[in-house]
Amino acid sequence: MQRSMGRLQGLGTAALRFVVGLVFLVHGGQKLFVYHFAGTAGFFDKAGIPLAGLFGVVVPLVEFLGGIALILGLGTRVAAILLAINMLGAIYFVHAKNGFSMQTGGYEYALTLLVANLSLALSGSGAAALDNLLFKPRGRQPVARPIAA
Repeated sequence: MQRSMGRLQGLGTAALRFVVGLVFLVHGGQKLFVYHFAGTAGFFDKAGIPLAGLFGVVVPLVEFLGGIALILGLGTRVAAILLAINMLGAIYFVHAKNGFSMQTGGYEYALTLLVANLSLALSGSGAAALDNLLFKPRGRQPVARPIAA
């Protein structure tokens, strides 16, 4: 019973990882391939984000590459931390002034993504992840014990 609950937890974490990764892949892809770095930096500048030119490059790359990393389950904790920081910035600089509701441009969606990424950073990649293949925990070697006479 305990073992099957662990598997279900791993699958739940993998499902969360995949969907959150897909969301960031699409949003980052839009910033990279539709708005490009210059358009993203222009939006950031109008929003009052400091170092808009720098973050106009960093944010699309973090979102796009972080989304891929989450989907694959590769470097999950690092990607999730970077994406959580990204969402903190989005909440602080863009959404907080609009209140909670997404209907008014508020922070509810960004907060959901922030907490989802914090959850992934704390729990790891779950099932079906490259992290599990590349970073398998090594089993403890049995300790040799003297044979009793």
